[in-house]
Amino acid sequence: MKYDCLLVEDDKLLGESTCEYFNAFGVKTYRAENYQSCMEFLYEHEADLILLDINLPDGSGFDICRKVRETSEIPILFISARTGDTDQLLALSIGGDDYIQKPYSLSVLLAKVKVILNRYRKSAEDIFIHEDLQVDFMRKDVTSAGKTHSLKSMEYKLLAYFVKNRNREITKDELFKSVWEDSTTSDNTLNVHIRRLREKIESNPNEPKYIQSIWGRGYIFNAIEVSGQ
Repeated sequence: MKYDCLLVEDDKLLGESTCEYFNAFGVKTYRAENYQSCMEFLYEHEADLILLDINLPDGSGFDICRKVRETSEIPILFISARTGDTDQLLALSIGGDDYIQKPYSLSVLLAKVKVILNRYRKSAEDIFIHEDLQVDFMRKDVTSAGKTHSLKSMEYKLLAYFVKNRNREITKDELFKSVWEDSTTSDNTLNVHIRRLREKIESNPNEPKYIQSIWGRGYIFNAIEVSGQ
């Protein structure tokens, strides 16, 4: 399931009131109460932004930020009662996008979240980054493992379709109609393009981690943003 915001907050009253307020104004928000429940959520679901307390009963918001930054550029806003410069500098240096001190105004916090969500989503439409793969839709550049690849027109169209429809099963018929715009395209033509794409973007084309086959049905472009422990 996809959420707009993940709030990691062990204070039940504050967490529930913030979630209720955000949800009432159309920002779909889920609350995790500690490090473990945050990691479990990220393993099962997706969110476009994380609001992250520092002091948690089973760990630290700093630890969560470091873990998330291993695989994702999702916006992270720290929210904490800790006011020292050291904490703020650490939060920003490990990948935090902002540091908001408690107590906070719900209306102001919501306004900040909406601005960042809009900016992040617009950026996500222009460029896709996952682990060692980057696709710039504006420039039509494709890079993996630090190497820029020259894709033929149909190869690029196929990759772009995969990326924009990632993490769901895509049948061969769908690819024929949506990428080739021709329902009579042969399986062999598709197989050749898939093989060439894998050779360019996969570290091991024989064991692909991105373009994975679903036997007898089609393919799935695997790009889970964050993994659990």
